[in-house]
Amino acid sequence: MIVCKSAAELEKMRAAGRVVAQVLQAVVARVAPGVATLELEAVADKAIAAAGAAPAFKGYHGYPCVLCTSVNEEVVHGIPSERKLQGGDLVSIDVGVKLDGFFADAATTVALAPVSPEAERLLRVTREALDKAVAAMCPGRHLADISEAVQQHVEAAGFGVVREFVGHGIGTALHEEPQVPNYVTPAKGRGPRLEPGMVLALEPMVTAGAPAVTIRPDRWTAVTADGSNAAHFEHCVAVTQNGPWILTEP
Repeated sequence: MIVCKSAAELEKMRAAGRVVAQVLQAVVARVAPGVATLELEAVADKAIAAAGAAPAFKGYHGYPCVLCTSVNEEVVHGIPSERKLQGGDLVSIDVGVKLDGFFADAATTVALAPVSPEAERLLRVTREALDKAVAAMCPGRHLADISEAVQQHVEAAGFGVVREFVGHGIGTALHEEPQVPNYVTPAKGRGPRLEPGMVLALEPMVTAGAPAVTIRPDRWTAVTADGSNAAHFEHCVAVTQNGPWILTEP
């Protein structure tokens, strides 16, 4: 069942979204060559606690950390470690919090100089795909309009859309209905109509090569099957009568 949130509940989700934005800003500011992804974890942990929030990911189905830090061919759910970042790396940072009973979740991908033109284009196209998904979050449209906007933009650029992981509803649970694929499944039709109060975590995951992924032995880290780079951007967005409201903006 898709749960539409009241105005008061959306304000609570916006408060959680601000915390997520602040945490991401703090972590991104620390990203540099020679920094271990476990150091980014410590920054996020401290920032979440300082905001009076709780981490959404740590302990979720046994996940061990506050952050997901996915580097280069790692698409999502990379576990922070002693691995040190290097020039040319692409680092996807995903974080979620719970505040006052509501969740928020967002992700960004950062490129460390020197950045190849192809990597720059991958990040740009993935960010643009998220923007197009957000623009489709209007009352009266359908879930498939979001999926279609992402898939068309990504594949027109020659990149791959990951199938195994999708966006989702969010609210008093980290994952709620509906699932939000970044690709269209014609057999499923246009999907539910978007209504005011719906909140979706939109998260294009895009590969520079083929879209297939595999899971590493740690049972969490998803990597591209062909070793190509990946990018991941995410916002929580509410449908309102006035159009989309990005709850995880700074």
